[in-house]
Amino acid sequence: MTDLPTAGRFEGREHILPVRVYYEDTDFTGLVYHANYVRYFERGRSDFLRLAGVGHADLLTGETPLAFVITSMDLRFLKAARIDDALIVRTTYDALRGPRLTIRQTIERGGEVLCRAEVEAAVIDLTGRPRRAPATLIAAVTPWLKPDPV
Repeated sequence: MTDLPTAGRFEGREHILPVRVYYEDTDFTGLVYHANYVRYFERGRSDFLRLAGVGHADLLTGETPLAFVITSMDLRFLKAARIDDALIVRTTYDALRGPRLTIRQTIERGGEVLCRAEVEAAVIDLTGRPRRAPATLIAAVTPWLKPDPV
């Protein structure tokens, strides 16, 4: 799974995903519609997991089918992206405790941060109840987590 060119790449703990802004991503002014930043962030989180070795489909087909739900997302829009911009979505998974994952993300253009996100996700079963992360997810994500302060 680590050689998927469309899944981005890792640089240290950070996942890097290139994204191009298409006409369909913009509003009538040619700026990226605000909800599409959320979509770009979702791609970053999903491709991080895919490249780390755990895909959403893998979790759904496990002994106990599992999925993710976003429990909180704090967005800070700093500057607008425009049609044809080449963006970079940067994603770091900072912590995994029980069912909760803490994730930080940015969207950049030419090294300039356009949008920031602080995200909390939770692992749930198909009834919507929180579930402790399975061993496969823990093993895949742990090498990328922020080290605990000593």
